[in-house]
Amino acid sequence: MGGFGGINIIGTGSFVPEYRIKNDDFACFLDTNDEWITSRTGISERRFHFNGKNSEMAIAAARNALEDSGCFPGEIDYVIVSTSTPDYFYPSLSCQVSDALSIKGAGCLDVNAACTGFVSALDIARSYLALGVYQKILVVASEKLSSHVDFNDRTTAVLFGDGAGAIIAEKGEGIYSSYISSNPECEEDNSLYCKVNYEPNHKFENRYEQTKKTPHMFMDGKAVYKFAVEVMQTAAEKAAEKLGMSPSQFDIIIPHQANIRIIKSAIKGLGLTMDKIYTHINTRANISSACIPTMLDELKKSNRLERGMKICIVAFGAGLTFGSICFEY
Repeated sequence: MGGFGGINIIGTGSFVPEYRIKNDDFACFLDTNDEWITSRTGISERRFHFNGKNSEMAIAAARNALEDSGCFPGEIDYVIVSTSTPDYFYPSLSCQVSDALSIKGAGCLDVNAACTGFVSALDIARSYLALGVYQKILVVASEKLSSHVDFNDRTTAVLFGDGAGAIIAEKGEGIYSSYISSNPECEEDNSLYCKVNYEPNHKFENRYEQTKKTPHMFMDGKAVYKFAVEVMQTAAEKAAEKLGMSPSQFDIIIPHQANIRIIKSAIKGLGLTMDKIYTHINTRANISSACIPTMLDELKKSNRLERGMKICIVAFGAGLTFGSICFEY
């Protein structure tokens, strides 16, 4: 999507869980070690929100973004939350955030595009802002992947973490373009999925019980790797092309943090070096849709963002989904 003007990010926030889990902590119960994990993923540690709720992280990140923006809760007229790990089927996580922060009367929407969720949510927000439907929108991405990981599976257990990031956006005058797409695969034998955690158990003729089962993620690493490298290049190029630009003309590229080898391969395919690429996979691992907004918050807090900078964010996720946004900060 192009035209209509861009976005102005007036506040950022994040939440970093307390529990730091290092690679060698997994060696206590899995056949793995720090060297094996780091060399294959670029991850040294991750954070888990043990015994806590996803909503707690989302609310904390949103509150920090509000404080950073200087906005009052009553100024927010729409709340969009990206998550694939909600506390409830309903009410929505966006409603939980709005209630906790006393954001009264605002529209609320949850988005689930897996790891592409923040990109999709921000693009929805920009559309509303550009059309003048809303004036200030809170966009949150909050993920508790520790609740979906099978800790007996070393191929996935070591990859993921928990956390939340948030931004507050209003209409801007800078450049903006997006490219959102998918390659749907919706059967149980696909390359990346996690089933709903309730299944019917038909014990009696006229009634059934619902037995709670732990939802575990399944991932075909090789298939996801091949898909990710290709579509991250495609999405970044397509979004930049709408502006008559190439990815090399952007000041910072912020990719989804799935695997450092995926990032390096995609960047190499774009003809770029890692100089313009921001990552935090080493200390945060893959926190799904929360990766990009937490990195935006880190960049702002470290004074690495300046008005007028051209930024490209790009992600891929289960679905399979992928997308990119190019915008002026």
